[in-house]
Amino acid sequence: MNWIADAVKAGKTALNEYEAKRFLEGFGIPVNREMFVPDGEKAVKAACDLGYPVVLKATGEHLQHKTELGAVALNLKSEGEIREEARRLLAIADCEGLLVQEMVKGDRELVCGLTRDAQFGPCVMFGLGGIFTELIDDAVFRMAPITTAEALRMMEDIRTAKILQAFRGQAPVDREALARIIVAVGEIGCQYENVREIDINPIKVRRDGSLVAVDALVTIQAKASGVRP
Repeated sequence: MNWIADAVKAGKTALNEYEAKRFLEGFGIPVNREMFVPDGEKAVKAACDLGYPVVLKATGEHLQHKTELGAVALNLKSEGEIREEARRLLAIADCEGLLVQEMVKGDRELVCGLTRDAQFGPCVMFGLGGIFTELIDDAVFRMAPITTAEALRMMEDIRTAKILQAFRGQAPVDREALARIIVAVGEIGCQYENVREIDINPIKVRRDGSLVAVDALVTIQAKASGVRP
């Protein structure tokens, strides 16, 4: 499925989170296990399939900053909690459905994204993620495409580079896997002219150093010159 071409034809300005993750997953970017469901009862079944605890989110094309909108419910452990939160989330304006997601454990959070500069074209961003992205503002940028060597240098260029090392009994970040994510984002920027912005935040670092994207945004500019094959 060509998520971007289909979205452009439909006149969308962004992919919803589920669509964005499926698109990124096609480029080898690891994402959390999740299911898209229309209502609370289906959410209960999905939670049983995924295993408790779970995260429940409202999702939709125009729900781009879900935390600020109260569109995320964390660490749900029972059917009652899911039904209650599902009713609340489905009442949020522009909600198209619910995402039931595994709870991913990890104290460290990273961010990787793409911006399309009028002068330099697609530029890849990497830095400290989660709630600290805007607060600490520790990120570096490179013009796409990105080589593996450049991706590895980007990791060393953030001020908080030590976060990638072994941390409180946890393994160091899998830098090769992280480099693949950074390179893939650059590939998307070069291949899809209609992709205006990508924001993968946070990328959770598990205790064993492996990585998983638990939220993602892909915005689209319908008037670009086209989608390259």
